[in-house]
Amino acid sequence: MSNFAFIKATWPAIHASCHRAESYLTTDPRTACFYARRAAEELVGHLYNLMSLPTPYKDDLAARTNDPAFKAKTGPAITQKLNLIRKLGNTAVHDATEIPAHASLTSLRELHHVVIWAAFRYSTTPDDVPTGSHFDPALAQKSAPLSRDELVKLAAKVKASDEAHAAELAAKDELAAAQAAEIEELKAQVAAAQAAKTQTVDDHDYDEARTRRDIIDQMLHEAGWPLADPQDREYEVSGMPNATGVGYVDYVLWGADGLPLAVVEAKRTTKDAAIGQQQAKLYADCLEATLGRRPVILYTNGHEQWLWDDAAGYPARRVSGYLTRDELELMIARRSTRRPLATEPINTEVAGRPYQARAIKAVGAAFDGKQREALLVMATGSGKTRTTIALVQQLMAAGWVKRVLFLADRTALVNQAARAFTEHLPEVATVNLVTERRGEGRVYVSTYPTMMNLINELSDDPDPRSVKRTFGPGYFDLVVVDEAHRSVYAKYGAIFDWFDGLLVGLTATPKDEVDHNTYRLFQLEDGVPTDAYSLDEAVADGYLVPPKGVSVGTKFLRQGIRYVDLTEEERDRWDELDWGEDGAPSEVGAEEINRFLFNEDTVDKVLATLMSDGYKVAGGDRLGKTIIFAKSQQHADFIQQRFDIAWPEYGGHFARTITHGTPYAQSLIDDFSTPGKAPHIAISVDMLDTGIDVPEIVNLVFFKVVRSKSKFWQMIGRGTRLRPDLYGPGQNKQDFLVFDFCGNLEFFQQDLPGSEGSIQKSLAQRLFEGRVGLITALDKAKGDPSLRASAADLLHQVVAGMNLDNFIVRPHREWVERYAERDAWDQLTTEEAGLVVSELAGLPSATRDDDEDAKRFDLVVLRRQLADLEGDAVLAERLREVVQQVAVALLGKTAIPSVAARAELLEDVAGDEWWVDVTPQMLEQMRLKLRTLVRLVEKTKRNPVYTDFADELGEATEVTLPGTVPGTDMERFRAKASAYLRAHESNIALQRLRRNRQLTEGDLSALEQMLLESGAGAAADVERAAEEARGLGLFVRSLVGLDREAAKEAFGGYLDGARFDVHQVRFVELIVDELTLNGVMEPGRLYESPYTDHAPTGPDDLFGESAIDDIVEILREVESRAQPMGA
Repeated sequence: MSNFAFIKATWPAIHASCHRAESYLTTDPRTACFYARRAAEELVGHLYNLMSLPTPYKDDLAARTNDPAFKAKTGPAITQKLNLIRKLGNTAVHDATEIPAHASLTSLRELHHVVIWAAFRYSTTPDDVPTGSHFDPALAQKSAPLSRDELVKLAAKVKASDEAHAAELAAKDELAAAQAAEIEELKAQVAAAQAAKTQTVDDHDYDEARTRRDIIDQMLHEAGWPLADPQDREYEVSGMPNATGVGYVDYVLWGADGLPLAVVEAKRTTKDAAIGQQQAKLYADCLEATLGRRPVILYTNGHEQWLWDDAAGYPARRVSGYLTRDELELMIARRSTRRPLATEPINTEVAGRPYQARAIKAVGAAFDGKQREALLVMATGSGKTRTTIALVQQLMAAGWVKRVLFLADRTALVNQAARAFTEHLPEVATVNLVTERRGEGRVYVSTYPTMMNLINELSDDPDPRSVKRTFGPGYFDLVVVDEAHRSVYAKYGAIFDWFDGLLVGLTATPKDEVDHNTYRLFQLEDGVPTDAYSLDEAVADGYLVPPKGVSVGTKFLRQGIRYVDLTEEERDRWDELDWGEDGAPSEVGAEEINRFLFNEDTVDKVLATLMSDGYKVAGGDRLGKTIIFAKSQQHADFIQQRFDIAWPEYGGHFARTITHGTPYAQSLIDDFSTPGKAPHIAISVDMLDTGIDVPEIVNLVFFKVVRSKSKFWQMIGRGTRLRPDLYGPGQNKQDFLVFDFCGNLEFFQQDLPGSEGSIQKSLAQRLFEGRVGLITALDKAKGDPSLRASAADLLHQVVAGMNLDNFIVRPHREWVERYAERDAWDQLTTEEAGLVVSELAGLPSATRDDDEDAKRFDLVVLRRQLADLEGDAVLAERLREVVQQVAVALLGKTAIPSVAARAELLEDVAGDEWWVDVTPQMLEQMRLKLRTLVRLVEKTKRNPVYTDFADELGEATEVTLPGTVPGTDMERFRAKASAYLRAHESNIALQRLRRNRQLTEGDLSALEQMLLESGAGAAADVERAAEEARGLGLFVRSLVGLDREAAKEAFGGYLDGARFDVHQVRFVELIVDELTLNGVMEPGRLYESPYTDHAPTGPDDLFGESAIDDIVEILREVESRAQPMGA
């Protein structure tokens, strides 16, 4: 007897392998798994012939099973079963450890499901298939076992036989022709038998619940859990609150010490995974009571996994997979070994500035409070990397992290971070994954694309205890994201979802301009990062220098070039230019200047402004280090050419283009970074926008439009570094110039909403979304069913090609599995369509179309179909014109046979009559016939145009950027007085007032005289102002503020991070900020915003009564010193 007797007559070879597999079921599990895999391989090969499918990129079972075209036929359930049989067979051949009996039973059971499915659909005897049967181990005969060596030899022999047969077919045409004829005859027989079968519904129970459990097994195997011992599954526990007091844990993951590390409770896929949370907790309670250690709690429904380390005080969180034994042991050990970060010392040699220590303490307070995310906003140049290194060192020393991942968006930034970690944290091995992908260390630095590729790498190590995916969800304990902003999360957010570690984001974008989605990712309120240190604070504290904005502009850069505005001579030159196929335009807009039109006089005037007005060094004889931000590579090259023509005496070394396309760009960057060495002007497109630290930079030139706030502030940050003695001994760098010729300073001065650049959807994603929209529109309009079916087929093929081993796809498993079934698309409702798009559109798929032109044409036609269905006549007309332009262009290519074959259709589409009463189905047929021809349409090329028209330089105006200069907008009197006083800060009386020294009557007289000399108002105005401020000293102090260092000195005792926690220090820093700005502060302000924003009831929340009294006394003393003694 045999479980596979029903295929003996029709598929004898496949039956023979199935029969051998079941005969070894109880006597030799290893050989049973091998023959089950062999049977699956033969069956899949046979199905490929019957389905007329081409051989995939590699002719083996893995490639055939997972080929999108094959998966579209089988569906996800059968694909999963085939993959399971394949993996168990591979393990049997390659793994030296014992194969458990349950593995062979699983393999045979799944093989039985697959054979029934295939025979019911693709055999000549479908009515003989026992769809109501289940695999019965008792039916299996018993064969003598084989040794592992014998099995390895058998596998080699079978492989050699297969290869010899394939070679024979390839070598002898008559054999191949005979086989092809045989297959065609068989296909006809199968088609006839399928049409005549009496049972049309497959009622076989494919036991999806068991398959789901097997998938969980595979995910655990991926993390190195062999599940080979009986105690690993269905482990009995006592003490459950049920009638028997007994329960059975689905999985227990054991430590090397024999104690439980984790419990896993598996629920059906139709249920919410959270339903298993309480049951898993009760199992953990029972194990803790009997074995003395509380395991980590895991629960899953097969689609999603949740981890709950309640013993460590964390709430449950969703994870992407299972942790390895080492990772779970470390997680449990940390419950008792890791120390509170509030009391952990900070390495001040690495991050010794007060704000750096404050940032580290703020992150520590968040992590101590069970938060797992933190966001630091720190101005460019304030030492984000050093702060991160000191934070990593603290977390490692306190036992919080073992391995760290530092991510940046460019290789140069990754290399820079690797050098910094190696320099400041030499005791810890740093691995640069961009250059050494197999390195071992504790700190790993990488670009985002590199990390995404590495996550997807799976080992083929046959040892069941080996971890198959090196960079699994638990590999890193901390992930640091450099320059965290929206576009990074939109493109690479899957990385942050994959890893279960703590997450720290770094950004230089001012906190009020950080995007809402970024705050949401870090579980933070908008505008309230974990800690912030702005550029104006850094400037006020003397750690950075401020920018001095100079807006110049030229007529062409601001308004473009209009033909009518040119002189007669210039018009003649305009007409003689080679404008390309479209001919000479009537104007060139400002946005096109330096994109394809390059005007010599414009560049010359910009360079002349820089060379004459830019900051000079070397005693004023040489322009200081400068970066020019150009629009494109062509623009950068043109700028260098014009510079070399205008200043030939520098021999071509003074100004150099440094872009990603520049050979040996790094050597040029090194030279530019060396004081006194050429080049002194670096012309860059994007390469120097971020990640270059040259303190000698004193001039920045914006020769392109920037609208991304994060990018703008990064670019500004190139000049903020301090540089002592830059202009000579004792002559330090005080600020730097920002020459803006493209309106960027005005744009950001108005605080207009910036653009971080569109997060461009791929063509494939837009087509997916459009086709889902087409299906719903057709359903709503009760449109053509054949068109709906065609769109559904295309969508189904895309989803069927999605690989569930891919870490980006895996979180969407439930939706992928559902819509990998073709029938699901027939049931798609309007309500569910939006969810399908959000879950599936944009996921990677093996079903790809590399013809970009054809896809763009598809999208145009698809949008036209939707416009017709939705009644959007304006859009429909515009899209008609686009299609007609393509048709007209192709009619000029009828010398090409493939185009000539469609000439009649092209003439119809190019005319107007065809479009009268055109239907979506007609558009679809037209799309299918023309899409492959679109690539033959030549793209209109726009030649670069070089001109020399007279441009006009605008008047230079100084522009103050928001957030870079302390101060407030005051009424005219106060503004004029304030400006005058700041211009005369060296006055002794004013210095005494600002430095919190006691004023005398003589000082007051001197201050009054200064106000009168300022011209801000008459003596009566000064007297009235002094009266309203309760004293002339207090009024002047309110104009010029208190010196920040003096304010810090007054509250020095409360800024000691060793004595006070981060919240207390931050509260006192608010007082320092207010004193610096306003000079005085009423004690009652302590109970108003912003103080109550940090402590709802004011200082009472944070300080004891005596400390509050002390703070009030300090405030009163500061105020009293602005009045003469005895006043």
